[in-house]
Amino acid sequence: MDRILDSEVLASLKQIDTPTICNAIELFEVQPRTDGYLDGRIQAASPELPPMVGYATTATFRSAAPPVGEDLYTTVSRQVRRFADVPGPRVVVFQDLDDPPAAATFGEVMCTIYQTFGCTGLITSGAGRDLPQVRALEFPVFVGSTICSHGYCHLLDVNIPVEVGGVTIHPGDLLHGDCNGVAVIPSELAKRLPYACKEFTRIEEELLTAIRAGGADPEALRQARSESAEKTRRLAARLRSEC
Repeated sequence: MDRILDSEVLASLKQIDTPTICNAIELFEVQPRTDGYLDGRIQAASPELPPMVGYATTATFRSAAPPVGEDLYTTVSRQVRRFADVPGPRVVVFQDLDDPPAAATFGEVMCTIYQTFGCTGLITSGAGRDLPQVRALEFPVFVGSTICSHGYCHLLDVNIPVEVGGVTIHPGDLLHGDCNGVAVIPSELAKRLPYACKEFTRIEEELLTAIRAGGADPEALRQARSESAEKTRRLAARLRSEC
């Protein structure tokens, strides 16, 4: 898979917050600014944890009625055997097909299984539970809600495109998430993002320094913003010319 990144790039991405990732992606103008990130229906359940980076391994889920022929752990066993289809580190992504969600997609046991099998986090359009225990695992989870029961939870299809937070996520998509939300990193930009983020952050820090130095002076603010916008424009043009 040509989208696989080396460990150094992944480690660099993990040191960056998700809003800065989104800002850097915008510089390349490869997609509308309203694309590529999960909407406000998906929230970090443990916002104090550091950024999560990994490749999506996807599944669909139901819990409103008993499964036919398979129980939860049979379907989870089938799922983990398919983890090899996607490079690591992996992020488990669920689309809950029940509307509204009937029960929790995950709890402490499932997150322990996923962590043991090399996953670095989990996202669900549905609900979670056992949040204190999952937080103790230092396993970041992003949820649409919380529900105390697992109901008749079971998995259906594995490693297919899923719809979560208004975004279609494909197996192997590179995801980045923190307390601010989750973004999908375009594969063609992934290797260049650490540098783009570093340069964007430098410009932003210069702007903040100028704002503080100018005090409550509207003209100083206008001048600082204008200079920062020009630096950002030049950075974006340089990055796009190198594509």
